[in-house]
Amino acid sequence: MIDPKRVELSVYEGIPHLISPVVTQNKKAVGVFRWAIGEMEKRYELLQQNGARDIDSFNEKVAKRKDGEKLPFIIIIIDELADLMASFGKEVEGYIVRVAQMARAVGIHLILATQRPSVEVITGLIKANITTRVALKVASQIDSRTILDTAGAEKLLGGGDMLFVSPQFSKPKRIQGAFITEDEIGEVASFIRENNKQIAEEVSESAPQFDSVNGGYSEKNSPKNLSDIISNNNIFDQYTGNGDDDDLLEEAIETVRQAGKASASLLQRRLKVGYARAARLLDIMEEKGIIGPGEGAKPREVFLGNEGDRGFESKTDN
Repeated sequence: MIDPKRVELSVYEGIPHLISPVVTQNKKAVGVFRWAIGEMEKRYELLQQNGARDIDSFNEKVAKRKDGEKLPFIIIIIDELADLMASFGKEVEGYIVRVAQMARAVGIHLILATQRPSVEVITGLIKANITTRVALKVASQIDSRTILDTAGAEKLLGGGDMLFVSPQFSKPKRIQGAFITEDEIGEVASFIRENNKQIAEEVSESAPQFDSVNGGYSEKNSPKNLSDIISNNNIFDQYTGNGDDDDLLEEAIETVRQAGKASASLLQRRLKVGYARAARLLDIMEEKGIIGPGEGAKPREVFLGNEGDRGFESKTDN
């Protein structure tokens, strides 16, 4: 569960179905997608090794052989996509599209929600790859078309009145959503927590610890499947990074080395990232002594030579 607003999904905190505590930081939310893509690729390898086409056939084979554990389904829920897109637009869009395109067959699904149905949030690529959509009452016909590709949601009555589209229906289907109070949600969540303590404890005890020094799990504690790491609070930390290991850092270094200058606009153009991430990459490179400090609107000085080993050539006098 990803909840940038911190208040919408907090009621579900602690239920044993969650693979981690509710994620509230956008940076860690990006780590969730990186983890999901890694999990997806591992599952496809498992399917290939076992001659299965999808998660259902894999689980059937495992059940018949009685020599392994079934793969559980994974659902990634994002309460407010707009905030995530504002911080990591292109990167998050790419992750969402890849998961939506490929992960369904291996049991990984997405539920995305937003109160701002604009084309900057629900991009054409995202909409093309998420074919099942629900629209509650919206303010305008434009908002309705952004979600459903057709007008109509602006005429809904509110109070759970909604339009539903999926590959099974050629036209939007009007349905009624049920109203559940916060107290009812809290009671159900508390019941689940109270009656599944033993399961949660067993899973938590078997969860391996990530070795931050060696950059992986020890062979003894290496997670064999998803259930080995459920309830591990730090499951996404290795995919999030601490700010110094941005996965575009090497490419950014090579870009400024070749250009002989460093600026946010250069990184935005070459790496196709937003300003916030470009500025963060500049900060990391400055901290590592690769580029000089900012001087207003001027490009920053680059302290790297042209050698292939990227050796440092300090341009400052000692």
